[in-house]
Amino acid sequence: MAQAGDYRFFAGWRSDPFFFDVLGTLNKFQFTSGDFFADKDTCSIVLEVANSLLGPKEVGLWARTLIPADSAGAGWIQADRGARPNQTPFLAGEQNEAYLAGEPADDACFVPIFAHALEHTGGYSPEEAKRVARKLLPDLLRYDPKRPASFPDNGRGLIDDVSDLFLAILTNGKVTGDKVGPHDDFLDEFPYLGPPHIIRSK
Repeated sequence: MAQAGDYRFFAGWRSDPFFFDVLGTLNKFQFTSGDFFADKDTCSIVLEVANSLLGPKEVGLWARTLIPADSAGAGWIQADRGARPNQTPFLAGEQNEAYLAGEPADDACFVPIFAHALEHTGGYSPEEAKRVARKLLPDLLRYDPKRPASFPDNGRGLIDDVSDLFLAILTNGKVTGDKVGPHDDFLDEFPYLGPPHIIRSK
C-alpha cells in the first residue's frame, strides 16, 4: 500500500468482490449453484483518487491489462480490457480476442457481433438488438463526480448488483436475477475489499 497526496494505491491478494452464479448461467439460467466467487480471492489493484481531481464534468472510464510481448522484453501487448461488467464473455463471441485487444474508440465495429449475441440469447429482433448493442458500446463506464456512484447510471459501487442488470439486458427481460447478493466482507476503509480467504506467503 502506498499514498501520495490525494492518491492511494494498493496491490495484492484480496477477497474477490464479484458475485454471480456462474454455473447457473451455464446451466441455461437455472440458478441453483449459489455465488461462484464467495470463497475466491483475486490479485487486486485498488487506486483511490479524489473526485475533485477528475474535473467538473462526466468522464468515461475503462481499464486494460498489458503483458510482455515476449521474453526478450520487446514492449507490451494488450491482453484484456473492459469497463461495463459481464459484456466480454457473453457478447464478444468469435471476435473476443480482437475485442479484448481493442479500444473503446473503435467499438462501433463490434455492434454487429453484440447484436447477433443479443438476438440469439434474448430473442431480440435484428433492429432492436442493434439498438441495445449501441447502448452497450463503446465500452465505457460513465461517471459524474458530482453524483453518488451507482450502476448503471453513474459509475459502479462494490455492492451494485451488476449481474442482475446485465442478465435482464442479455435475455431481453426473461431473466432478471441470479439469486446472489453482495458479499459481507467489504471494509469501510481503504482498500475496501475484504481480506483474502487464503493467506499466501510473500
